[in-house]
Amino acid sequence: MRIGHGFDAHRFAADRPLILGGVTIPHEQGLEAHSDGDVLIHALCDALLGAAALGDIGAHFPDSSDIYAGIDSRILLRSVIDKLGEHGWQIGNVDMTVIAQAPKLAPYIPKMRETLAQDMKVDLSAVSVKATTTEKMGYVGRKEGIAAHAVALIVAASS
Repeated sequence: MRIGHGFDAHRFAADRPLILGGVTIPHEQGLEAHSDGDVLIHALCDALLGAAALGDIGAHFPDSSDIYAGIDSRILLRSVIDKLGEHGWQIGNVDMTVIAQAPKLAPYIPKMRETLAQDMKVDLSAVSVKATTTEKMGYVGRKEGIAAHAVALIVAASS
């Protein structure tokens, strides 16, 4: 078994949808990014790739490539899952934390878990998503953006 950690953060931007964990969340701003800006999935991809020693999301999906402009991060996650399988790994479990002062995310966490479990082809019990604030400290506390951490346990695929 191996463990990986991922982190991502993006600033808020006008005229973009807010997408976290593959779920569109009503909010006056989305996240600025080359892709759809889903910081939760980006952190998760980094955790999974890191656990398998396969680099990071930027190495596989560079923001210098027009191919990934505006791409749905769920597509990136499914590609990472395929890469893990090609290298003989499967997911044991993942644990993620979204750090956001606004909006309140609790109502959307069940759908995030369901969406991510489906994309990773794992049981819902293997996917944990939590949300917290920074008690109004720092860039997240000033509502300038959102950050996310992810930890992933991967195990050798059974034959």
